[in-house]
Amino acid sequence: MSVLGRRSFLQGLTASAAGGLLADRCVVGQEKGERPARDKSARVINPRGRPPLSFIIDDSTCLVNLNRFAIPQFAAAWNNRRYLHDWRSMPLEIPDDFVRKFADWCEDHSVRGKYSIVPFPACVGRLDRELPGWTRRELENSLKFVRDRMAPNWDIHPEMVTHTRVIDTKTGHPYPTRAPEFMENWRWTDGKSVDELANYLGYALRILRNCDLHCDGITTPGGFGNRVLPELAQASLESVRDVYKSEIPHYFRHVISSGDASVEPRVEYVSGLDTDDPRCVVSIIACTGDWTGGWDCSNRGNVDLFITPDLKSGRMTEVIDRGEPALMLCHWTGIYFNGEEVGLRVFQEAVERMERRYGQLNWMKLDQIARYWAAKELTAFTRTGNQWTLQAPYACPDFTVELSAAPAGAPRVSQGATVKRLQETKRRADLRSGTFHRDDEKLTVCFPLPRGKSAISV
Repeated sequence: MSVLGRRSFLQGLTASAAGGLLADRCVVGQEKGERPARDKSARVINPRGRPPLSFIIDDSTCLVNLNRFAIPQFAAAWNNRRYLHDWRSMPLEIPDDFVRKFADWCEDHSVRGKYSIVPFPACVGRLDRELPGWTRRELENSLKFVRDRMAPNWDIHPEMVTHTRVIDTKTGHPYPTRAPEFMENWRWTDGKSVDELANYLGYALRILRNCDLHCDGITTPGGFGNRVLPELAQASLESVRDVYKSEIPHYFRHVISSGDASVEPRVEYVSGLDTDDPRCVVSIIACTGDWTGGWDCSNRGNVDLFITPDLKSGRMTEVIDRGEPALMLCHWTGIYFNGEEVGLRVFQEAVERMERRYGQLNWMKLDQIARYWAAKELTAFTRTGNQWTLQAPYACPDFTVELSAAPAGAPRVSQGATVKRLQETKRRADLRSGTFHRDDEKLTVCFPLPRGKSAISV
């Protein structure tokens, strides 16, 4: 079974709220591909021994309040039988002053994540050309703000081309048919090949490249790719490598908002581990529903679903406490909430509660999480006496390894003639790059993993 699509998830959320959290179906694992030999005495754990957090923002773009323009297109696709929102009352714009306010607060709290930039939002205009309703200078200033202030702390993703109607990549115009089969959110991807999907993803990526925005991954709009998951994964790998030469492409498609199923990233379609050109793609999984303000501002959120006032329960504490990456999901239109900023306040309260519960949080961008998981799963370990030899296809900061049955003494990390002795920290919670911690059963080391061959010696 496939994971529940995000659009279907959100449609069902309000109806299911009275009866508890909506239960997602299991994620279908894609083809893993190659895996290296691993000595069982070495185990890669979370970076610095702490679960990563991230904030995944969907439906964002420059200036355009996406769903104000999307809702009437959704309604037209369903012959006005669905999406009967009062979209005319929604503002046309989410102003950059709000984006700045959000970025400032997140910077103060070290929050990192993913921020979509829909390239041709709801067919209003292409961001690399013009945006009718806004001046060229306003568009250029908005793009500059994303490059200067958002990109350092947020992965930039296309959320396909328009998030509404499918574009004919040969003409650059929407297909004339307005049925669900020609909307990005629904059935257009059914039966599409890897090449067909990669062509469409590449079209979206090239618009953002024209805007001088870098992308290491993509986000799917609604149900895009639901029935062609293997093809979607491979198309993400091919298109992001082709357009941006990214070393480790990733994609966000899946949500598991309840239950015991793992929410760790999936490292898929691995090949070439013994070559100079290793390849893989990482599937990023959100662990929450959108409990901020919703994509359509139809509910006012519920911070207690993330973490309760007594700090003892909630989906984020559940996932963090079991040691897995805890990736929150939201939609930008609900964060702004027609200028009321309802979703922003829900998010801020959730972060502040988690800070009170856990202290400093380990916020990471999605590309950082994807890189860590690729290194975690694809680095080979062999042991000879008191030395562990590593063969890594990818470099990775804060690489953290538990060594069981390790002898006493300070560990050293070497690559070629370069040798670095690690410094001891008395508390595991204080692990950082270049340090180690020892307890009665194991030795934990944290260091910048280089690509290629290296060794840990004790």
